[in-house]
Amino acid sequence: MKQLIKNYSGIILLIIGITTGSFIGIFFPKAVDFLKPLGDIFLNLLFVSVVPLVFFTVSNSIASLEEQSKFGKIIFSMIFTFLLFIIIAALFTITAVYFFPTEALPSTSKEILETGNNATWGDRIVSFFTVGEFTELFSRKNMLALLIFAFLTGTAARKTGDAGKHFTLFLASGYEVMKELLLLVMKAAPIGLGAYFAYQVATVGPQLFGFYAKPLGLYYAAGVVYFLVFFSIYAFAAKGKDGVKIFWKNNIYPSLTAISTCSSFATMPANLQAAARIGVPDAIANIVIPIGSTLHKNGSSMSSIIKIYVAFLIIGRDFFDPMNLLLALGITIFVSIVAGGIPNGGYIGEMLMISVYQLPVEAIPAVMIIGTLVDPLATVLNSTGDTVAAMFVTKISGEKFQEPKEFAV
Repeated sequence: MKQLIKNYSGIILLIIGITTGSFIGIFFPKAVDFLKPLGDIFLNLLFVSVVPLVFFTVSNSIASLEEQSKFGKIIFSMIFTFLLFIIIAALFTITAVYFFPTEALPSTSKEILETGNNATWGDRIVSFFTVGEFTELFSRKNMLALLIFAFLTGTAARKTGDAGKHFTLFLASGYEVMKELLLLVMKAAPIGLGAYFAYQVATVGPQLFGFYAKPLGLYYAAGVVYFLVFFSIYAFAAKGKDGVKIFWKNNIYPSLTAISTCSSFATMPANLQAAARIGVPDAIANIVIPIGSTLHKNGSSMSSIIKIYVAFLIIGRDFFDPMNLLLALGITIFVSIVAGGIPNGGYIGEMLMISVYQLPVEAIPAVMIIGTLVDPLATVLNSTGDTVAAMFVTKISGEKFQEPKEFAV
């Protein structure tokens, strides 16, 4: 019980902060003017810590890629599987929000609605990829340009070999430092988001609770359907009817581990054991599951779509515009793969979302709150999806399933 409370302490504290902020917003609305600056300070700290973390994370990841190409067919099959499952999860969620829509907040201001609508798409595309000055890269408004620069920097560092060794070490060290900085900033999330939530409750009123409840309920309903139906389809595609039976027989323990630990990494040993019991070859399981715990996030894919959809509801813009949907898929792939291994990596996705869509900062607390509250189911989808992905990789790579292994309990 103590371990369970420890694993969920962040969510528990955030819920306490949100609840306290709600009561303050309802019963002491005049106090909101004094609390809102706390929320603004937290968001500003989040901005200044996330932006350099994105640079160091992406450039360090590219610079450290040296030996993965030798895995050949398995690596290619794994990448294809990860992308396929993530895109399917995103498209399924888009379909769910289309058929079960949520009403926009009625108090959305005209200024917010008009934010980001003045620039042409040509100007937007240019600004996505380039900036005029180097110093402009490290702005939350130019996140995509920063990502491209980080990718090129990491590639250049890797190609320089020994001559760039010290710079590569700098990138790795910078990643660790900025990761720790973000963790420190996130300790203030219950206070910062609680203060912002108090402001929203005082200004928007009771409609806010129904507004959050619907997308949260939709995520959990869609997530359970995806978990039961699509994981069964993947297992069937990998090993037929026997694959479905043996997958679900051995997926119970990893699922319970994911719920109790709220961590994909903590679930990895259970997934490896389940893969061995299913008969996934060790050469595949020992690659796909550890890498998948960082780069393969079905639950994050679904939550990314929900958060983008909610942000569009808040500002009153059309989420289902074809260009917005394409951008949503791109952001979702990034969040699910690149940001997946970063602590609180979902917040980096939110910064990218705000930048690409030119959204106002008013949308950030809402998507952060939703991202946190869907975390338990998202973890189950993220972590246990690695086992069925290993089964699928075994199939499409042409490898043979082994005799299932048994372990002492």
